[in-house]
Amino acid sequence: MAKRRVEKGVDGMELLVCRNPMAAKRYEIEERLEAGMVLQGSEVKALRQRRASLEGSYASVDSEELFLHKMHISPYEQGGPHYNHEPKRSRKLLAHKREIEKIRGRLTAKGYTLVPLQVYFKNGVAKVQLGLGKGKRLGDERETIKREAELREARDAMGRYKG
Repeated sequence: MAKRRVEKGVDGMELLVCRNPMAAKRYEIEERLEAGMVLQGSEVKALRQRRASLEGSYASVDSEELFLHKMHISPYEQGGPHYNHEPKRSRKLLAHKREIEKIRGRLTAKGYTLVPLQVYFKNGVAKVQLGLGKGKRLGDERETIKREAELREARDAMGRYKG
């Protein structure tokens, strides 16, 4: 299986594990945060095989700690029954205390939620990118679709013009 690498600035190479494509459609993301993940060995091996999904997952602040809930990481095939992990367990996230307090303050505002956007390896360490955003209304989703269609038409027109 070919591994897809995404280059991001000076930080080095990143190996993308999974994305949450519905997050951008359902939420207006205002702020992004990178957090480390506390994982078991079999979870890390399964992530390296890109056997994970963020569908239906969410993050929360519980007693001054960040947790990622309902993220599915498939059991590691060579792990055996005694050394494998529970696929949808809650996982602790690592972030600075002041970042967690800032997020907690923003989450108390009406309509804000903490959504996982993507999971990746950065310099060999598993990271999750969280987005702080508000839920979109149906009209907002229609506006986004309309804006994307207009951008696509403009790009097509520029391509024909250069032709």
